[in-house]
Amino acid sequence: MSGSEAVSGTGGESKWLILAAVMLGSIMGPVNGSMLNVALPAITNYFDTDIAVVQWVPTAYLLTISSLLLPYGRLGDMIGYRRIYLLGLTGFTVTSVVCGLAPNIEMLICFRALQGLGAGMIMAVSFAIITAAFPPAERGKALGIYAIAIAAGLAIGPTLGGQIAHHLNWRFVFFVSAPIGIAALAWVPRVVPQGLRRSGLSLDLPGAAAAFVSLLCFLLFANRGESWGWASPSCLTLLGVAIVSGLLFVHIERRASQPMLNLGLLANRTFSFASLSSLINFMAQYTMIFITPFYLMYVLDYGSDKVGWVMTAAPIAILFVAPASGAISDRIGTRVLAACGAAIGAVAMFFMSGLDSSASSFDVIWRLALFGLGTAIFQSPNNSAVMGSAPRAYLGIASGMLAAMRNVGMVLGIAVATTVLYGFAPFATSQAPGSFTSAQADSFLSGMQWAYIAGALLAATASLTSIAAGRRREPSEVIETT
Repeated sequence: MSGSEAVSGTGGESKWLILAAVMLGSIMGPVNGSMLNVALPAITNYFDTDIAVVQWVPTAYLLTISSLLLPYGRLGDMIGYRRIYLLGLTGFTVTSVVCGLAPNIEMLICFRALQGLGAGMIMAVSFAIITAAFPPAERGKALGIYAIAIAAGLAIGPTLGGQIAHHLNWRFVFFVSAPIGIAALAWVPRVVPQGLRRSGLSLDLPGAAAAFVSLLCFLLFANRGESWGWASPSCLTLLGVAIVSGLLFVHIERRASQPMLNLGLLANRTFSFASLSSLINFMAQYTMIFITPFYLMYVLDYGSDKVGWVMTAAPIAILFVAPASGAISDRIGTRVLAACGAAIGAVAMFFMSGLDSSASSFDVIWRLALFGLGTAIFQSPNNSAVMGSAPRAYLGIASGMLAAMRNVGMVLGIAVATTVLYGFAPFATSQAPGSFTSAQADSFLSGMQWAYIAGALLAATASLTSIAAGRRREPSEVIETT
């Protein structure tokens, strides 16, 4: 049995155990990340640093993950998905403890970058393990249930992180991941088949290096453009290196006998447009996620605990709706559901643009819940479309592509939100909550509303690209190129 077939042909009970085990390991990343966002002020105070420095704690992690997802996916196709997943679990668990023991902010940033190495492995092959374990008729349902782990992590993280930071210490935000990781490490080898190396395959190291440099430079450009200046020499250099490395990557992949990313996959309309839809939808989603806490704290004067409760509205909606959406897509197809879900997200963000300084908690919550509903309807069918259109031998790279689109979309969405918001309210993060003057509040609200409108346009675009993806094509219909 090859690495790409490591978990294919599993029985009725086995496949659900595999799904549950993958969900247990995959919940660590969302829980850890959402807890950390709430604990960042406490970390800032503990190390007596400032926001410009402490924001590298999540940034270093995100950059590491995003830059290595495609090589990890290819390695999964080569040596088996379980091996990569277990390496990721081990790395994430160990580095979680190490992060909690960091003696200074510089070491915490370095340890978070290392933690990203493990998190990237988990993300890169999760979809591949699940897709290989389930037949096509149940793929959407399985991926929808898997979305529960991500949504649950995002839902409980903010509240749990706030309580830990308040009653214990920010270090426990990292320590709590250890028991989850240990449990997953004990369970995954018992239920996920070993898988064998695919003989005669090798990693395209030049292609992997070019992809890494291109993604890293582009994401760093998008992440730091607002603070460094989009036209600054540093940003223009990063963008130039990203473009040149990207073109070099395409050149290498076209000539390589065993390319890291088989460009033939991109000729598959379903695969390419559904992947693009995922990227754009996550841009819209993280425009929402980035802007809303600032609005709640700086305009409505909510405390961090109340912000955490309000922000759970979207992931809770995803938690309940995503499994049903995935199951329905198995029966009626993926295109209509994905397009409708993205369209609902666009409507929700348009409604968000109508919020003002007199809004109640309910006004915000129902809009966030509506956006979560649209996201849930979109994501499971869209993920099923991507994974269902990839040949079995390339499930790892398809899974890595989906994870890359998600993470790149996060960075780009925050960049869009930051650029629009700061264009109207450059003072937004330099003042204490509740300290805006009337004129500053008006400027912030104007920037926020335009940022939400930008997110609505992104979500609407994702709806159109979902329609363009066409019907889902199963692997047997795809011509593989080597």
